[in-house]
Amino acid sequence: GNYGPNKLTNECDVLIGIGMRFDDRVTGDVKRYAKQAKVIHLEIDPAEVNKNVKSSVAVLGDVKETLPLLTEKVKPNLHHEWVLEFKKCMDIEVEKVIHKDMFPEKPGLSMGEVIRRINENANGEAILVTDVGQHQMVAARYTKFNHTRSVVTSGGLGTMGFGLPAAIGAKLGCPDKHVVAIIGDGGFQMTIQELGTIFQTGAAVKIVILNNDFLGMVRQWQQLFFDKRYSSTELINPDFLTIAKGYCIDGQRVSKREELDEAVKKMLDHNGPYLLEVKVEKEGNVFPMVPAGCSVSEVRLE
Repeated sequence: GNYGPNKLTNECDVLIGIGMRFDDRVTGDVKRYAKQAKVIHLEIDPAEVNKNVKSSVAVLGDVKETLPLLTEKVKPNLHHEWVLEFKKCMDIEVEKVIHKDMFPEKPGLSMGEVIRRINENANGEAILVTDVGQHQMVAARYTKFNHTRSVVTSGGLGTMGFGLPAAIGAKLGCPDKHVVAIIGDGGFQMTIQELGTIFQTGAAVKIVILNNDFLGMVRQWQQLFFDKRYSSTELINPDFLTIAKGYCIDGQRVSKREELDEAVKKMLDHNGPYLLEVKVEKEGNVFPMVPAGCSVSEVRLE
């Protein structure tokens, strides 16, 4: 998520939850979540109402029908001071996180700049499929789309290995569109055998492995909260290009910034499946984040 919506949740007067579960990934420490706010919860499943966060008003039904009824009753108010607080938070996030992700000054490639290059070359027309991990969060934050129904991801379940088979399904369902699978080196090996399905079906999936030689999300927690005591997170990977070649899938490996743009263009122009392995910085972290057990007001930017 973003810095402002997290931080300011605990300062709002009214909180409107639309089809959400108020799970711990959203609330942080639920005992300190929006205690000052009146909560209006629009939900189709009655089991979700008052399960984690007590509602002031619960509206059951399909939001296609209930949300217009709510908006009819809302009186216009520009809330200049409140909007200004969000803008201040956004300026801070751009400076401390977004600009560094998208335009890094370090020598190593960042995940954010890879997504930026894909954006620039796909022009918002591709279907994005992700696996699960740091790359998933970066792709969700920075990918641009021109159309709805353009993202396939394992959000609530968070199933590593999801990306490759899901991308094959997306390509078979939408054969005329680019399907780009953003996958980490850890998750890729969990369903790497599905390269055989690509070989048999000819599904022209564009696979982008963001390879940091780590299980990156777990490593980030071990770095920030366990004094860099890395346990079972550093990976010794095989040669992904050689494996892909065995399935007659062309590919390329890049590790330098000056190689990236041309490599992305080549991948998207290729007539058939393609594997682009990008060696990104080994210990890059994803922010903002709310540490376990903390309030959303304690969201971290570094």
